[in-house]
Amino acid sequence: MDAVCMVMTAVGSEAVAEMLAQQLVEDRLAACVQVMPVKSFYVWQGESRKEAEYLLLIKTRAALYAQVESFILAHHAYETPEILQLPVTAGSNAYLQWLGASTQGAGDQAL
Repeated sequence: MDAVCMVMTAVGSEAVAEMLAQQLVEDRLAACVQVMPVKSFYVWQGESRKEAEYLLLIKTRAALYAQVESFILAHHAYETPEILQLPVTAGSNAYLQWLGASTQGAGDQAL
């Protein structure tokens, strides 16, 4: 079974989050994307910030990470978007098989 990972990114609007999630799944770059509202606290360019954002949890195969990252960079409005890959070290066998099957063929599609 292929290695699996979760990719995290956050965007500034629900509409953008839904567009990214839908397109990632349709392009088979992700088996599932969960979108949730969050409040982020951070320092950007020397200023303390508090922003409402939408966090995307993107479930995919590790072999597709570079394509997922490229897709996010091409469609993200932030100058320096959060893009983190988290390895999945274990999971339900049935879920992992479904994830793999749901992302098969993604490498053959253009971004």
